[in-house]
Amino acid sequence: MKIAFVGKGGSGKTTLSSLFIRHLAAARAPVVAVDADINQHLGAALGLDEAETAALPAMGAHLPLIKDYLRGTNPRIASAETMIKTTPPGEGSRLLRISEDNPVYEACARTVPLGEGEVRLMATGPFTESDLGVACYHSKVGAVELCLNHLVDGRGEFVVVDMTAGSDSFASGLFTRFDMTFLVAEPTRKGIAVYRQYKEYARDFDVALRVVGNKVQGPDDLAFLRAEVGDDLLITVGHSEWVRAIEKGRAPRFAELEEPNREALRTLHDAVDASYERRDWQRYTRQMVHFHLKNAQSWGNAKTGADLAAQVDPAFALDESALAGRAAETAPTPA
Repeated sequence: MKIAFVGKGGSGKTTLSSLFIRHLAAARAPVVAVDADINQHLGAALGLDEAETAALPAMGAHLPLIKDYLRGTNPRIASAETMIKTTPPGEGSRLLRISEDNPVYEACARTVPLGEGEVRLMATGPFTESDLGVACYHSKVGAVELCLNHLVDGRGEFVVVDMTAGSDSFASGLFTRFDMTFLVAEPTRKGIAVYRQYKEYARDFDVALRVVGNKVQGPDDLAFLRAEVGDDLLITVGHSEWVRAIEKGRAPRFAELEEPNREALRTLHDAVDASYERRDWQRYTRQMVHFHLKNAQSWGNAKTGADLAAQVDPAFALDESALAGRAAETAPTPA
């Protein structure tokens, strides 16, 4: 299951995403956590110190490796250089699974222990001074989109992505890649501005969107959020001394998180689990192709010097049957 946490800067989306990741790890669920925010704070929120966070490999720096691995033997992709962030998989492409070892995880992921469980953590890499004037952050997040386009995940396993603040993911099809999008909103006019943007796009592309009200201090805050977002409001979260301790560099046991907040995380988990019944791999594949053709026409063909529409394999649909296919490929040969 693929989950995104979005919201305006300072809304608390990184804190909420890290809590949800800890919740899943405590349940011993397989988890890949991805820091796709320009400010790269997820590692610290998961308990890494400054040096450990800085040492995380940047997915953007390993983009050639990612492309070369995912390309596999797909005859429609002439070279890894002609792959762009929206390139869809086809016959011969290598697919990613959450619980496996592969060159992408080896290069880009690091295991983070979290109490009784652990997660794989990946990071796009920070937007550095050298990027100014020559690149945009979308090229870094493109590594995440390419991996999600080639990911086959099942029920009970999770990719949790802490997205860049605001509505930047609308610049590509990344916002359609998730089974559930949790929008973290404060009870302020600025806090719901990003919600209105997401709501408009979500409606057009059938994106599952639920609002998590954060920093809610009383009935008036709750009434404000209900009036502004209606039935999209799933839960609200208030002050947490446990979170304050983490932010001060202390490491309380996750079991000590306040019960109301633990219940809120269980509600998030239930919402994600329920979204599995609405999965539509055909629609997912159509949207992937839609955004690839759009990007190919607007800039991809000119950049690569190739007709990227030819990369689309009309007979290929990404779905969980690929899991069985991969299992058969890796099964030992009978003696």
